[in-house]
Amino acid sequence: MFNFVSTNEKNREMTAQEFTTSIIDLKGNLQKYALSLTLDRDNALDLVQDTFLKAIQNQDKFVDATNLKAWVFTIMKNTFINNYRRKMRENTMMDGTQELYYLNMPSDKGSISPESSYAGNEIEKAIDELHDDYRLPFRMHLDGFKYEEIAENLNLKLGTVKSRIFFARQKLMSVLKDYNG
Repeated sequence: MFNFVSTNEKNREMTAQEFTTSIIDLKGNLQKYALSLTLDRDNALDLVQDTFLKAIQNQDKFVDATNLKAWVFTIMKNTFINNYRRKMRENTMMDGTQELYYLNMPSDKGSISPESSYAGNEIEKAIDELHDDYRLPFRMHLDGFKYEEIAENLNLKLGTVKSRIFFARQKLMSVLKDYNG
């Protein structure tokens, strides 16, 4: 009737196969967590694969009889943070010149062509012609506001903000179809 487990069985170490199987069983949860971190399906799948690889490579660092799920999720979180920091460093330009010549140099080395100036004016005109319900969230998005900030500032639901920006893009693509590459 009673299932007695000896002390030796409780304290035995997981085999490599049991360890790998336990980690693979977490795949669904890991994918959801990765998607919440990356907000991109492909990047989330890459993050899950990186997490599996690191967990398996570092199996010897896992302490048996502790929470495997928490350990693997911590690996994922740290991998995501490290990847993010690496991308930020790669996108940072170091300027060792005394006058900061490279940082102060305009990014566009040529002058603005009449065609691009005209196109810019047409795009601005098309944006200005959008109804306020669509123009305001779209402008804020162009200015770098996050969806959550736009929703808070305009007192709208997050889904409403996303759909209005989407529909503003659709309308602009329709109006500016001559500019689509």
